[in-house]
Amino acid sequence: MKSVRTKRRSKVQIAVENKQECLVEKGTTVGRVAEMLGRAIGLDVCAAFLDNRIVDLHTRIEQTGRLNFIGLGSRDGNRMYQRSLCFVLLAAVRDVYPDLKLVIHHSLCKGLYCELRADHYRQVQQVTLTQADLDKIERRMRELIAADLPFVREEVSLDEARRIFQKMDHPEKAALLRYRKDTRISLYQCGRHREHFCGYLLPRTGLVQHFELKLYPPGFILRHPEPNRPDQVPPFEDNPKLFRVFLEYGQWCEILGLDTVAGLNEVVAAGGISEFIKIAEALHEKKIAQIADMIKESPTHPQVILVAGPSASGKTTSAKRLAIQLRVNGYRPLLISLDDYFFDRSKTPRDETGQLDFEALEAIDVEMFNQQLRQLLSGKTVVLPRYSFHTGKRGRGHAVSIRPGDLIIAEGIHAFNRSLTEAIPEGLKFKVYISALTQLNLDNLNRVSTSDTRLIRRIVRDCHSRGYDAAETLARWPSVRRGEERGIFPYQEDADAIFNSALIYEYSALKPYAEKALRTVSPRSEVFSEASRLLYLLSYFLPIESRDIPPSSILREFIGGSIFAS
Repeated sequence: MKSVRTKRRSKVQIAVENKQECLVEKGTTVGRVAEMLGRAIGLDVCAAFLDNRIVDLHTRIEQTGRLNFIGLGSRDGNRMYQRSLCFVLLAAVRDVYPDLKLVIHHSLCKGLYCELRADHYRQVQQVTLTQADLDKIERRMRELIAADLPFVREEVSLDEARRIFQKMDHPEKAALLRYRKDTRISLYQCGRHREHFCGYLLPRTGLVQHFELKLYPPGFILRHPEPNRPDQVPPFEDNPKLFRVFLEYGQWCEILGLDTVAGLNEVVAAGGISEFIKIAEALHEKKIAQIADMIKESPTHPQVILVAGPSASGKTTSAKRLAIQLRVNGYRPLLISLDDYFFDRSKTPRDETGQLDFEALEAIDVEMFNQQLRQLLSGKTVVLPRYSFHTGKRGRGHAVSIRPGDLIIAEGIHAFNRSLTEAIPEGLKFKVYISALTQLNLDNLNRVSTSDTRLIRRIVRDCHSRGYDAAETLARWPSVRRGEERGIFPYQEDADAIFNSALIYEYSALKPYAEKALRTVSPRSEVFSEASRLLYLLSYFLPIESRDIPPSSILREFIGGSIFAS
């Protein structure tokens, strides 16, 4: 009888995919459960959620809980694919060109823009690659993938990690760990190569079969599959205008004297952030003034300024700051927010998951906007609508009209969609695209994505002014991203001017607000793992006080206290 009881106690019950009950031996790995279920899962398993926490396939199950598998085609699986592919690229570069340093900058053209630097060569700063160089690197990557090498994860103390990075001649990685509060950190090993990644990798190199290296001077683009299509690289879409903005942002980083989070933390720790903020904000204002000058000097004499961009890019503040610079140039701009043309929430369309889809063009009263825009240009007075995010209803705003020589500034996520301004000749429009195109990365491999920047902004803003908690914002975000891919990003290269609203210090400024909001997400919530991921990202930044942020800053649109608040 005793042996029977012991045997029963050694079993734990797992609810798989929220429906199938599975009794397994205590200590069974997540990967073993996936093998046991086999075809019943129906996807290529690369990791799992164990009670809403991401775990790898080597994690042992020690107690009753819920298990949901992560496939390569999911959002989280795609992130693991990208990280793993970056490690393979890193290993190939080190094998082929051991004196060169790989730097992964930012997303571009459906991939990741990368460069090779010659830090070991005194007379060379940047290496301009040839196709022959790229072919050599790709051949080595294919060899590593064909070898199907495991990505081995281990946890080490922060002190040991610093010693490892110093020995590898990576002082910037050691500096990144200087202000972390955790006592341990994870490292991955692939063959003879060792690295730290901010998140899990796939189990082995053989899973990253699909990729492409495309020459994009002075660097190249590592192209990879997108979520839901893990077995193919998407068609190439060139983004020359965005690329120029990223290069400009890199020049700003040089002006400010840093390009990694470690450098920013040093400025914060030394007490020099106030002067740093002033310079960053001055660069913003200078760029907006340049755009106002472009509008004034435009040979088509535009009458309607369209300000578009994805969610939380800072369109509202940017449009208001542009209006001021246009007044300096002698114009009298009228500001219109497309958000005020939302239908009442009861009429808002829903996406394929059943959630309210504010990113759909159908959520906006296009007919009313077109009609009022034409009336204004005809010299008539109109009563603008006013939408309340708290009540979800549209009411009456104030009556407006414009005089000869006035400009109309219309801002909103769909401002570039021609359906919104179909009755207005293209020559009367000037299009300004706004996005937070961050280039301040954690280190040369771990980038800070533009979408994460906007997501953190949105979480802070929604909690502060729109009545949504962090869990609600996180749950809506996949729908927001689908809407952006469908109705915003395809138009970004139509812009006459692009304004990068990212501020190099903003993660430190948003950190206190974002952490407070994210910590309210319950471990029982399905978005808990996403909240944990963002908290981990924020943990690399030292916080700064909001009092140092000027009331005209774009960040005030999210944390409050903006002089542009209506």
